[in-house]
Amino acid sequence: MLLFLVSALGLLMLVYLGISLFYWALQERFIFVRFPLAEKYRFNFRQPFEEHWLERPDGARLHALYFTVEDPLGAVLYLHGNTGSLRRWGKRAPRFTTLRHAVLMPDYRGYGKSGGKLSEAALHADALAWYDHLAQIHGEGKVVVYGRSLGTGMAVPVAAARSPRALVLESPYANFLDVARHYLAILPYRLLLRYQFRSDRAIKGVNCPVYIFHGKRDPLVPYSSALRLYAAVPVAVHRELVTFPQGFHSDLAGYPRFRRKLRTILLNGG
Repeated sequence: MLLFLVSALGLLMLVYLGISLFYWALQERFIFVRFPLAEKYRFNFRQPFEEHWLERPDGARLHALYFTVEDPLGAVLYLHGNTGSLRRWGKRAPRFTTLRHAVLMPDYRGYGKSGGKLSEAALHADALAWYDHLAQIHGEGKVVVYGRSLGTGMAVPVAAARSPRALVLESPYANFLDVARHYLAILPYRLLLRYQFRSDRAIKGVNCPVYIFHGKRDPLVPYSSALRLYAAVPVAVHRELVTFPQGFHSDLAGYPRFRRKLRTILLNGG
């Protein structure tokens, strides 16, 4: 009996170790659900747009779509979620262009037409480079940084490093440890996770107004994580948490209250 228990325990430990190693090795595939596009791929959107490129110091060539408007009131740097490419995310541009804001939407490394090797440091540096690119066109005081889900982890450090007009976060997390705990509580996720996106630390350096949208029924990013991020905003900074009691992860823009608040942020400064 003792031998059986020891053997069973050993087998369980091997399975546990195997699952942990499996996640450690393949975590980028779970976090970054990338859909590459050929460079010759032609986008089809109703509103006018341009394709912009950035050459990075490590040789990576990055791609973005820049949606233009006549006589813009400002511009939005839109850092999208973890799945798809600009073929999908470009459809969100009218939310901003109808409010007379140009939009720059970059694809992350390996997404769409963007190349390059993934790392957290590279993603942060890329997002900052795109911000600077947009600020050169419109002026820094005209730029709003907008992060969606995964993109909030890059949006917050950009806002901390620069001086945008506002920081808008849709379905954000305080850090990736919160998200990993939500999915991988039985695994040693702190040891396994190579991407941490510590927005709760970076946001302490933000000086612009911060607006957080989050659904209480979000099954992917816990609402409690958004609360921790909100609490970490410096007390001297204007902050607002817009909660949707029945909201999930990807449906917030369907609420009239979301659209009204976004309109107020862009047109009236909050």
